[in-house]
Amino acid sequence: MPRTVPLRRLFLALLLSCAVLAGTSACGGDDGGGASSSSASPTGTSSAEAQKFAKTRFVTNAGLAAGATYQWVVKPYRAGKFKKGTDGRTFALVKAGLAGGFAYNRLKAATENAKGDPLLSKAVAPLTAGIASLKGLATKLRKGEAGAGDIGAFESVISSVKDAGKSAGAEVKDKVPSTSQLGG
Repeated sequence: MPRTVPLRRLFLALLLSCAVLAGTSACGGDDGGGASSSSASPTGTSSAEAQKFAKTRFVTNAGLAAGATYQWVVKPYRAGKFKKGTDGRTFALVKAGLAGGFAYNRLKAATENAKGDPLLSKAVAPLTAGIASLKGLATKLRKGEAGAGDIGAFESVISSVKDAGKSAGAEVKDKVPSTSQLGG
């Protein structure tokens, strides 16, 4: 009987990992269709609304990334959940890997959203290299290979994005996503 619990956890971890991969690969943009419909009737009001919504979407995406990072990566790491021999280590690592992939995806979306607001785009533009450096961190987290430096890099990028948003008048607050949002 004790053997079925780890098998269920491994199955759940595999299922969640596949869901994240499917969700992130299916999150491509409608680059062709959206551009033609938005250029059909540009007005002064739509430009202002687009800027307003760009800031709102930036705050939402950056907040979700920050919340996921803190809740499922930083907090468990500080609590020692990623150390070998710890109860629930595998599950904590899988959740951290999912949260890392989710946070990376949301940070990329936030930088795209920032392009819609001139002040925000100037503040966030220098952070794209830092965000790009996080690309492989989700895999390292899932495999249990992430160390203090990796966790620190994640925290640093998140705080830089929050600071950039605050300097542009778009304060980012942590929003912890539900586990269903992590899965895609």
